[in-house]
Amino acid sequence: MRTTITLDPDVMEKLQAEMRRRRTNNFKKTVNDVLRRGLHVRREFSGVKSFKVKARGMGIRSGLNYDNTGELLEQLEGPSHK
Repeated sequence: MRTTITLDPDVMEKLQAEMRRRRTNNFKKTVNDVLRRGLHVRREFSGVKSFKVKARGMGIRSGLNYDNTGELLEQLEGPSHK
């Protein structure tokens, strides 16, 4: 099938870099291969469950100044925290 598309400059640069990497001048084959790979990867990840982080309270320890992170790290981890 023949079609016309407009490529953004950054996409064109990446395609040209891919062609150099493959040592080919076949633009059509490179575009088709890259699209095939991208569509295949998208299909593979469509069934993967998203990762969710559940927040939990850590409580506040008395005697710690939560406004100064440098001081807080020094109190928790000692002077060698840097």
